[in-house]
Formats: sequence, C-alpha cells, structure tokens
Amino acid sequence: MMTTLKGIPAAPGVAMGRALFFDSEEPAIPKRPITEAQVPSEMLRLEEALIKTRHQIVGIQKKVATELGQEHAEILNAHLLVLEDQSLREEIIQGLRTEKLNVETIFNDVIHRHLKAFSRTEDEYLRERMADIEDVRRRVLRNLMGRQHATLAQLDHAAIVIARDLSPSETAQMPKQYVLGFVTDVGGRTSHTAIMAKSLEIPAVVGLQVATKRIRDGVFVIIDGGHGDVLVDPDEATIERYKLEQRRYQEASRQLLQLKDLPAETLDHHQVILAANIELPDEVPSVIAHGAQGIGLFRTEFLYLNRPDFPTEEEQFAAYSTVAEQLKPHPVIIRTMDLGGDKLASQLQLPMEMNPFMGWRAVRFSLARPDIFRVQLRAILRASVHGNLKMMYPMISGVEDLRRANEIFQEVRQELQREGVPFAEVFEVGAMIEVPSAALTCDLLAQEVDFFSIGTNDLIQYTLAVDRVNEKIAYLYEPTHPSILRLVKQIIDVGHAAGIWVGMCGEMAGEPPLSLLLLGMGLDEFSTSPVQLPIVKQVIRSVEYSFARQAVEQAMKLRTGKEVEAYLIASLKQAAPALVE
Repeated sequence: MMTTLKGIPAAPGVAMGRALFFDSEEPAIPKRPITEAQVPSEMLRLEEALIKTRHQIVGIQKKVATELGQEHAEILNAHLLVLEDQSLREEIIQGLRTEKLNVETIFNDVIHRHLKAFSRTEDEYLRERMADIEDVRRRVLRNLMGRQHATLAQLDHAAIVIARDLSPSETAQMPKQYVLGFVTDVGGRTSHTAIMAKSLEIPAVVGLQVATKRIRDGVFVIIDGGHGDVLVDPDEATIERYKLEQRRYQEASRQLLQLKDLPAETLDHHQVILAANIELPDEVPSVIAHGAQGIGLFRTEFLYLNRPDFPTEEEQFAAYSTVAEQLKPHPVIIRTMDLGGDKLASQLQLPMEMNPFMGWRAVRFSLARPDIFRVQLRAILRASVHGNLKMMYPMISGVEDLRRANEIFQEVRQELQREGVPFAEVFEVGAMIEVPSAALTCDLLAQEVDFFSIGTNDLIQYTLAVDRVNEKIAYLYEPTHPSILRLVKQIIDVGHAAGIWVGMCGEMAGEPPLSLLLLGMGLDEFSTSPVQLPIVKQVIRSVEYSFARQAVEQAMKLRTGKEVEAYLIASLKQAAPALVE
C-alpha cells in the first residue's frame, strides 16, 4: 500500500527507483589498557591515522573541485581544520597518560566530550560543525582500526539512497550515473548536502525524520524534489503519473534554455536586468550559457579560504580582471570579502563566536583589518580598467560603517593616483541591504552610494529571527511575510526616489512567484544562481508590467505570508498557466 512522506525540498526534479539503505555504520571500538611506555607508540598510531584521513579528505576535495567547482570542495575545509587542531592532540596525549587506555578509546572519548558541549547550544553554526566533527571521528577511528569505510562511491547500480544523514564527503562521492535521488532523516534546505545535490542535479528531499524507519530496503520509491514528497511503494497509476511529470520537467528545462539570448522584457516592453551570482571565475561559462546580463554578486571569499597565507594583490587582480574581461561590456559586481560566519579563513585564527552570523564578519571585519581590506580594494580598482566592474559592501548596518568603508576606498584611489596606476574614473559603489537597521535607514544610505543590492537570505532571517538552515523552524522562514514585503518595497521605492538603481542577489530573486512580485515592485536587477535565470526570464516575458504592479498592490493588503504566496501563485497561473503546476 502506498505511503506518502513529507519532507523539505532540497533539490528539484523527479526520481524513481529502488530504495538503497545507506548506513555509515558506527565502528565497534576496542578498549584495552596500555602502559606508560606504550603512550608514544599509541600517539604515533594516531598521527598515522590522521595523516591517512587527511589524504582521503584531500582526495575527495580534488574530485569535488573537478566535478562541481572549488567552492563546493571548500565545504570540506572544516574537516581538515579538525585534523589540524593542536589542542585536540594535546588533550588526547593527556588522556593517554592519565587513563592508560588505547588511543581509539581516548580519541573517541575526547571527541564525544566536544560534541556533547556543542549539543548544548542552540546555535545552528555550531550544530553544522558537529556534523563535520562526527564525520572526521568515524574516518579516523576506521583508519586506526584498519577498517574500510563504506562509501557511496562503491555503488554500481541505479538506486534511490535512503540515509539518516549524508555528510558532505559522502555526498561528494555519489556516482551521479547511479544515484537517482536521495532522502534523509535530517538536514535543511540550505545544508551542505542540499547544496551539493543541486549542483549534481540529483533530486533530493531532506528532513523527513522517519525515512530510515518507514522506507524498506529495495522498495520502489518516487522522489518529488520540488515539493518535498516521497512516495513509498506507489501503485502503477501513480508511477505513470510521475513518469509523465519527470518528462515534463526535463522538457521544460530544455525549453527554458532557448530563452537565453532573448531580453528580460515584459509584454508591454518594461525591461529588467538578469544577472548571476558566482563564487569562482570558473563559473563564468555557466553564467554565459544561461543568458545572464552580467554578474550581480561575485563572492570573493574563495580567495581567502583553504590556504596558509592571505591572497596577494596580484592574485586578486588576476581573478577580478579575468572575470571582467570575459563578461564585458556587461557589469560585474564584486562584493568585498564577507569573511566570518561560516566562511573562516584559517590564517586569521578567528575565535569561535556563539552567534557568528551576527558577529565579527563582512564589512565589520574589513574595517577592523584595513591592512587586508586595502589590498582587496587596490586589486578591484586596478581590475576596473579591464571591464565594467562595480563594487558593494556586505552587511552594512548604518551610515557610519558605510562612510568609514568609503573613506578607506577614497584613500586607496588617491594612493593609486599618486603611483600612476590606472583605474576606471567612473566606478559605482553600492551597499548590500541585508540588515534590518540598513533597511529602515535606507533613505540615509541612499545619499552615500550609487546602488543598493538587497541580500534577502540574511534580511529574512534577521527580520524574522529565524535560522534559515534549521529544519525545525524551516516553516517560519517566509520570504512572503508581510514584514519582508514592506521592507523590500521600501528599499526599492527609497532607492528610486534618491535616483539610484536597486538590485537583489538573494534566493528570493530566483523563485518564480516572487519574481512576479519583485517585478511589480520595480526591482531593476534580479541576480540569482545561473540555473534559475531561464525560469525567471520566462516569468518576466509572460506578463505585462501593469499586471505585476496590480499584483503587488493586492499582495500588500494581505495579512499572512501563506496568503501572499497563494495569491502570487494564483496570479502567475492566471497570466502564465504553463509556469505553474
């Protein structure tokens, strides 16, 4: 009898096949006494296991970098940091000497103490680190005991993977030709595993809680990654219906790519800019292939991560100028470094913070370390002669930090002038509006910048006090919440009144019903992941601007996010039935 389970949509698409239960089983740990004389040899065993584990993880990183790009490989940086933690080694040595037990037992006990301490906090960042530490713990123990680690890389037949959880390293090793889709008990929409699933284009549903208890190994399963549905043991009629849905999805994806060279223009000739978000220069071919009119968010943190030193001015200049050359005459907006939060540069040795996403990060870090900030600004300005570069500061909270950043920027301009180094005389500088204080004082900020870019991922979570990667409260993360609509509309209206253009680089810009809303609000630039651009363009080309403005007028009168969402879907269905299921 068919059972339908509901989870969190992680990666779109329909997949169907036999369930494969994947369990990275817990190794049984032997416990035996040792003598003082055996402590050095036990420590040597640990060092050998740590080295072997590091080689394994670096090997996985190389595979991920080749297949998905360097930014996804950097997800495994946290694993390497655990292996290099000197304080952890010292704690294990102390345990060996005081407890006189084998290194497997001591290592396991020490790691479990750290995991227990992390489990007491509600901070989602620390919970994410728990998953990284747990993955390393199992790998090191298997290497200590000479046991082979079961991996999905060994899969040799098509299957739907069912697991309690999948670590980033396990997801990275999935053979795309065999893993039709996957389902997990835990995880959120923006977890590392979900991000990788989207990049691999593998349909996925996460956060089901009961998947491993309710789905038997070998049973036929259908995954609807767009809606978060998992159908267990479906009947023939249901299978045929989803086969049709699968073909429809694939055909729709092919047709959307045919729009790449057409303008993002409404039926009554109102045009907007569609741009892409990227992390690496290697992503430029995808940007061009999906018809982007430039880059609305070039994240620069990749230059600072997974290395023992800071990137030089020349390294940064090469990266920025390469992208500018490839995209010109289209604009490329560089976001100055947003280090901190979940993007930790190992050479900075930043202290652990209880609320890192609201702590010492982004422009706050740049202003505190002008020596590092100036090097980046010099590289950006020098690269500006190679294309149409613009720049924006992340996490601006008010006029004061904006002015301080601009003062340093002007000092760097003057410095380059004195040195006779060329740079673009006309150079736009903007602010990301992603903090409620910035949204509420955007009329003041508009007098100090050339444009706004709304970062809705953070703006939503800060405004609604909702951790956007916590599956327990995922239902509270509502881009359609009336407070968010009011803030976004205010930012756009105030920006236009001040004579500046307004873009958006958050995920909100890539969701079709919300695209209709943002279009009607007068958003000038939509910037999202390259693969989302065709569907956004289809929405824009299917409606009249006047219709979108009327939709905004009605949506602003509604009282709940669910009412707004339902209204926008109905409006889009009225204007473009083919875009709505």
